[in-house]
Amino acid sequence: MDSETILMMENISKSFPSVKALDNVHLSVKKGTVHALMGENGAGKSTLMKMLIGLYTPDSGSITFKNQPVTIPDTATALKMGISMIHQELSPIPYMTIAENIFLGREPINKLGLVDRKAMLSASRNLLKQLNIQLNPASLMKDISIANTQMVEIAKAISYNSSLIIMDEPTSAITEREVEHLFAMIRTLKEKGVSIIFITHRIDEVFEIADEITVFRDGHYIATVPTKETNKNSLISMMVGRELTNIFPKEKAEIGEVILSVKNLNRKGKVKDVSFDLRRGEILGLAGLMGAGRTEIIESIFGIAKIESGEIFIKGQKVHITRPEDAIRHGMALLTEDRRSSGIMAVLSVKDNMVIANLKQFVKNGFLQKRAIVDTCNKEKTRLDIKTPSMDQLIKLLSGGNQQKVLVSRWLLTSPDILILDEPTRGIDVGAKAEIHRLMSRLAQEGKAILMISSELPEILGMSDRVIVMHEGRLTGEFTREEASQESILRAATGLATA
Repeated sequence: MDSETILMMENISKSFPSVKALDNVHLSVKKGTVHALMGENGAGKSTLMKMLIGLYTPDSGSITFKNQPVTIPDTATALKMGISMIHQELSPIPYMTIAENIFLGREPINKLGLVDRKAMLSASRNLLKQLNIQLNPASLMKDISIANTQMVEIAKAISYNSSLIIMDEPTSAITEREVEHLFAMIRTLKEKGVSIIFITHRIDEVFEIADEITVFRDGHYIATVPTKETNKNSLISMMVGRELTNIFPKEKAEIGEVILSVKNLNRKGKVKDVSFDLRRGEILGLAGLMGAGRTEIIESIFGIAKIESGEIFIKGQKVHITRPEDAIRHGMALLTEDRRSSGIMAVLSVKDNMVIANLKQFVKNGFLQKRAIVDTCNKEKTRLDIKTPSMDQLIKLLSGGNQQKVLVSRWLLTSPDILILDEPTRGIDVGAKAEIHRLMSRLAQEGKAILMISSELPEILGMSDRVIVMHEGRLTGEFTREEASQESILRAATGLATA
């Protein structure tokens, strides 16, 4: 290990029941660099990082940090050594303040031995100001957006003054403007000699911020290359083991009659006089910057939040939706943007997660038909190509892409006519994205009407038959597939053009 290298992980292997997660992998990170760790979900990236911060113990192999062989039994040891991590799945404590979340477990103590809340607020305010994050440290975490929660997690990791920061999908829930802000922070950290391990599924980001790239595939080490010596196609090929020529496999579907019509929808301070139609067989893309009101529209349509005024028509009939049960009864299904907090039920099996929304279908004469459940779930597993060693496996142990497919399957079992997909490929790898996109195309061909919300413009442009755009709660643009472009959507999303 030379003086330029801060971390060396060699010959690392790790097995779990029924699966070998890592098989003799390597990772070497230089001081003051950004090192991208790439691979499909299930490639072993997060498993390796969990060993680096003391959540898992390697079955074999060695870790050298700052030229010293180390054993990392727990996260406290990792933090003391100078290693911190921003996790992909956010887990804030909602009824505590931003300051309390940042300093959790290391709160400043006053002379009386009590938590010095004034000092904690002051330190948090200075940290947020230094990072140009405009949040009040006294705010409760439950009252801030997912994007701002992500920024708080980033601030917390930086607050440890670590020599090495692991960033696992740090941009999955933030806007392009916030990504630029994060990258500016990363470049400042690099100048101070801090090393970053950067995990993302957004390949464009890798070529913008990373100095080197290491690729894993199916638990195996594939290669390490300087970023300037590779390209997107080569990187994708290394990740998936094949050429992935069609990331957006949009197939032509017959677009039929209007199935959902929203008229003059208003929700105080969130949604302002929004109207649009959704047709059978259509994928309607809903674009806009974070905070534009996209999720708020969905919450209103699906009965999660109360609308102030407006009308909703399904198949030409006016409907009153005041709770999600009403929406489901009218043939709607919703895949939420945050699969961990409002999607998967982590302590239940794949099978239980799949059927939970439609258990009534499997009750006969007051008894649950377990055989029918198993048969149905196995058919869905094959249909959606869900990779799991067993239908009794806990869903939390599946990769993000496979969790997402289980959630899609859950809603398909309710036989919906309208599928609302909020960030359907957030936090999943390029191969799994193509599978989700292929599934969306197939469902549209079957006559499903799909409303897709996405923060990724390539996804909006690649998968939508038509695009509507929001800015500050209003619809500011509508484009056919032929009319839509990155420039036209961004102009509408920033309020420079109006519908």
